[in-house]
Amino acid sequence: MRSFGGWLHDSWEMVLRNLIHIKRTPELLLDVTLSPIMFVLLFNFVFGGAIGGIVGAQGGEEQDYINYMMAGIFVQTIAFAGIYTSVLLANDLQKGMIDRFRSLPMSQSAVLTGRTLTDLLRAMLAIAIMWIVGMLVGFRPEGGIAGNAAAIGLMLLFGFALSWVGVAAGALVRTPEALQGIIFAVVFPLTFVSSAFVPTGSMPDWLAWFADRQPMTLVMNEVRDLTLGIDIYSAELSATLWCVGILAVAFPLGLWLYNRRTTQ
Repeated sequence: MRSFGGWLHDSWEMVLRNLIHIKRTPELLLDVTLSPIMFVLLFNFVFGGAIGGIVGAQGGEEQDYINYMMAGIFVQTIAFAGIYTSVLLANDLQKGMIDRFRSLPMSQSAVLTGRTLTDLLRAMLAIAIMWIVGMLVGFRPEGGIAGNAAAIGLMLLFGFALSWVGVAAGALVRTPEALQGIIFAVVFPLTFVSSAFVPTGSMPDWLAWFADRQPMTLVMNEVRDLTLGIDIYSAELSATLWCVGILAVAFPLGLWLYNRRTTQ
């Protein structure tokens, strides 16, 4: 049984191992670098003129579309990056890396914490890149230091919770290829059936009801409030509860499925 200090050391070693893997395979960063940049530029310059009119006035204050849109791009990227943990974990399982780790005198849970912490670092990189690109094309986060820091903290908490969903999915589904299809089929529709790019009020009533209550919308709304220094949505409690609830369910479930998969 490893001590807490040993577990921390093992987790850090796994983070370093994952970072070396990224260094040798830099295309692993495309989902948190090139893809969000493309979304920012595409929606702002190609679709912004048409969609921006739909956004209209929010809470009596006219918003530039780029300011409205950035919260959606942030959370969408964090969601994809978090769930992508499943593909990387499934790849390690398929190639026998996990069996090698099990033969070493190390904490086996460190494999998972190392993976999820690495993805937290990837999420931080994605936020930094999107923030810079967004400001270059007109994004103005006027929420102040405290508001913007709280928005970043909420996004990282959401991404960390989803990374444990990814752990559970990676331990449950056998192949990375199948997981990639599942991720796209789940996260992509949830992104567009949300307040990411248009207000939910523009949707049919039955669809708006769902969109207003799903976690991505609530996190996006709160990130939008915090970064812009407004209080239109007041989604602080519900967004945080969703993040904590997802983590509370996915963390033990991911550990259980991983242990079951590796001991079969």
